[in-house]
Amino acid sequence: MLRDQKYGLRSHRKVLHTGKSHAQRDQQFRHIAEQREDFRRSGDPRVSVDTKKKELVGQFKNAGQTWCEEGEKVNDHDFPSDAVGRAAPYGVYDPERNEGHVCVTTSSDTADLAVDALCDWWRLSQPYYPQAKRLLIEADSGGSNAARSRRYKKRLQDFADESGLEITVSHYPPGTSKWNPIEHRLFSQIAATWAGHVLSTLLILLGFIRRTTTTTGLKVTATYFEQTYLTGLKVTNAEFKTIQLTRHDICPQWNYTIRPHPKNTE
Repeated sequence: MLRDQKYGLRSHRKVLHTGKSHAQRDQQFRHIAEQREDFRRSGDPRVSVDTKKKELVGQFKNAGQTWCEEGEKVNDHDFPSDAVGRAAPYGVYDPERNEGHVCVTTSSDTADLAVDALCDWWRLSQPYYPQAKRLLIEADSGGSNAARSRRYKKRLQDFADESGLEITVSHYPPGTSKWNPIEHRLFSQIAATWAGHVLSTLLILLGFIRRTTTTTGLKVTATYFEQTYLTGLKVTNAEFKTIQLTRHDICPQWNYTIRPHPKNTE
């Protein structure tokens, strides 16, 4: 009877906006839409980036259910000291090709991790964009790819010099990260893939990421970064002045382009 009346088992939907919206929120969303269309027309790549929720690796409960004769036994408490490590998956999602690349570390989530993941994605994806001259990055305004992070901009300059790409970054206004495509096109699908499964080792965690797919053809690759990422690394004023950074006229605090340094022809 309930189904006949369009009732069903449904979860809560986080769509009600609380708090005061940023005055330039709509202007920034329109600018992002214009940037997307510009890059789509030119054939240059655009990606959505972010860090997924950190996961304790070990014999811990993971929300969800699986088909089995008996539920797997897990620790009665989620003490970090009992974990193999705390995995920080940083993702890069290509909306045009519907492909994601996730780089996992058990070290710190830093600007260096964010750009190293981008470099690793470009290493795999460059053959699909042989004529690319530009790259658009859609990112949140906080975290390891924060809009105010000088370290993130410095590392993007290094990437621009290495790749020869002109890097344009558009950050989502505070409180709007749910609109970042990677959240609902990649991260939610990964969470659904490993729901109810124990992420007892890094190999198992990476395996679930790699097997993530959808009916629309999502493909995901994943790798593990063994290096240690140090926190608190500073960029001096002299170093920052060398960055070939141009802020956009629209919402300059969230939109900027970093161009490669001219190559020395001598």
